[in-house]
Amino acid sequence: MRKILITLSSLLLVSSLGNLAQAAGDAEAGAKLTARCMGCHGKTGHSTSRMYPSLAGRDAEYLVDAMKAYRDGRRSGRRANIMVPFARNLSDQEIADIAAFYSQQE
Repeated sequence: MRKILITLSSLLLVSSLGNLAQAAGDAEAGAKLTARCMGCHGKTGHSTSRMYPSLAGRDAEYLVDAMKAYRDGRRSGRRANIMVPFARNLSDQEIADIAAFYSQQE
């Protein structure tokens, strides 16, 4: 019985590590996905207007949570009206990649 528990625990750990690796963003891939973001957030995440937040240097986890909230309809208001159409068709990996890119900008 102990051997079975150890085996199951090992499988769960390996599975969890795989999910963490998948959730990690690729900044290089993210850079290629930000063309539509540049009009408001600037080429490297520095906003072109006070109306839009700068994303450069923001925490990747925060950016992921925010983009998923827009995509999944959990945010409302003026900014949501702008962001939802951009975020609607992004996969979790694309969101992680975009967040990685912006979080690495200075």
